[in-house]
Amino acid sequence: MAELVVDVAVVGLGPGGEAVATRLAQAGLSVAGIESRLVGGECPYYACVPTKGMIRAADVLAEARRVPEFAGTAQITPDWGKVAARVRDEITADWNDQAAVDRLEAAGVQVVRGQARITGPGVLAVGEQVVRAARGIVLNPGTDPAVPPIPGLAGTPLWTNRDAVRATAVPDSLIVIGGGPVGCEFAQVFARFGARVTVLQANDRLLPLDEPEASALLAERFAAEHIQVKTGAKITAARHDGQLFTLELDGEDPVSAAQVLVAAGRKSDMAELGIGAYGLDESARGVTVDDHMRAADGLWAIGDVTGKGAFTHMSMYQAAIVASDILGENGPGAEYHAVPRVTFTDPEIGSVGLTEAAARAAGLNVRVGITQLSSSTRGFLHKAEGLIKLIEDADTGVLVGATSAGPTGGEVLGALVVAVHAKVPVDQLRRMIYAYPTFHRAIESALADLRA
Repeated sequence: MAELVVDVAVVGLGPGGEAVATRLAQAGLSVAGIESRLVGGECPYYACVPTKGMIRAADVLAEARRVPEFAGTAQITPDWGKVAARVRDEITADWNDQAAVDRLEAAGVQVVRGQARITGPGVLAVGEQVVRAARGIVLNPGTDPAVPPIPGLAGTPLWTNRDAVRATAVPDSLIVIGGGPVGCEFAQVFARFGARVTVLQANDRLLPLDEPEASALLAERFAAEHIQVKTGAKITAARHDGQLFTLELDGEDPVSAAQVLVAAGRKSDMAELGIGAYGLDESARGVTVDDHMRAADGLWAIGDVTGKGAFTHMSMYQAAIVASDILGENGPGAEYHAVPRVTFTDPEIGSVGLTEAAARAAGLNVRVGITQLSSSTRGFLHKAEGLIKLIEDADTGVLVGATSAGPTGGEVLGALVVAVHAKVPVDQLRRMIYAYPTFHRAIESALADLRA
């Protein structure tokens, strides 16, 4: 078998894997980057980047439909062909990863194609090739879409996010299984381009990891856009007759549509990765790491499999920590008290840190402040739906969580991420000057509303 000997092997070249491989190679180490799918990972080809391009197009349509409310008349004719062409040609380069490969190789990384399996400490099998990593292995395998074990669903022409991103036409009707961020984003995109959309959510509300006020806000918008949402939905069976999908529901009438999109979580296979060679549990859903991403001696893990948040920004953050650790720079460990996330629906919903429920469950002495964007000048002018909710630890006088929902919810969140991360005293936040009339000025009103 061919053998490649390097200092470090990076398994999985998503954004975090690419970042750590590049940093180590530029520091003078020999690095092998191993990828079984597209170099660059899920984010640039099937997730973050193309979906936000789709969302941008859908938002433009929605804004144009408000012309009669604000400015006159307009005739709107949606054209999904423009969206599909942009995703294919401009955003994903027709799902070609050569630019990413060239970028890595230019940095000095040896790109190896294939499925990697750890066969011993510092040793990987990639097809017929053996890769030996003298300093160690960095795992960034990412995850794959999970399809729930609904009787009759397997083998049907269902969509996952990867299929939806490649869509060249909008189905007449669509059932979305899952009411989390991915499901909600796709539901609104396809509805705004003319599909009749039904969201089946097993939980009792959309976006169950976010504040209930944000979930209710999105549910109201979905209702206004004629997106049907069924919460507490238990799907008992599925069938496809060649034209229509029909899903049977426990205690409710069945629902049918031309297409089904599954957005019900992600999965990874630790046994396939071979982490048992390091004495780790291959039946686990992921890899347990310390604050420097160490899973074992000579083994690091970053990204989705660490369970700290399936976000590109998380894998990039962890990648910097790993690179510093391998290079002996004695950098600080990871901190997770101010992890931000944004769901790019309309309204856009951003959050950081703890929700109210999580803060109370942690035993904190909680104070909550909330304000509606419509009561702010900018919200009034835009006729905007949205809110800002703040969670304060009253004993320390700092914010431990916040939610920003509205037309620029993710951008307004930036100020709140700084406040939570840096533990800025609430009294100091109250003394800040907030520009008028901005959406972020509503933070001041939410601070004024803080109470037990």
